[in-house]
Amino acid sequence: MLAPKTNEVATGYRPILLEGGFGTRNGDVFWRPEEDGVSFGTRIEDRHCNPMGTCHGGWLATYLDIVLPLTGRFTVPDFEEHFMLTVNLSIDYLAPVNSGDWLIGRASVLHRTDRMAFIQGMLTVDERPVLRGNGTFRVGPQAPRAR
Repeated sequence: MLAPKTNEVATGYRPILLEGGFGTRNGDVFWRPEEDGVSFGTRIEDRHCNPMGTCHGGWLATYLDIVLPLTGRFTVPDFEEHFMLTVNLSIDYLAPVNSGDWLIGRASVLHRTDRMAFIQGMLTVDERPVLRGNGTFRVGPQAPRAR
């Protein structure tokens, strides 16, 4: 069930504590276990939007760059305690996202090796695709648990 367009969090989502720096200043990120993996959610705020009143594309790219590696960390046990370092990120913007929208991110690991992961994902609002993308990530150093 999606939350109404307020500052409420959708049913079943729990906060992720992103320690320090960029992640803590750019919006709360929530997660929820799913039958086939995990989903991430956030409420779009005015601070995420451009002068046209829609969510800034750079912020959406950043959100995808959080969703993809966290999917790797949450779904691949070998990656759980490691940073996932972005090697490549490719994005297609499909539709605008507005302030107040509950944005959901879902992704899946397509292929992995001991050192690399290839992950694709989709961002949606009310089940409407708004962005799709894929990334290549290198398994990095130890990281604190992200849950």
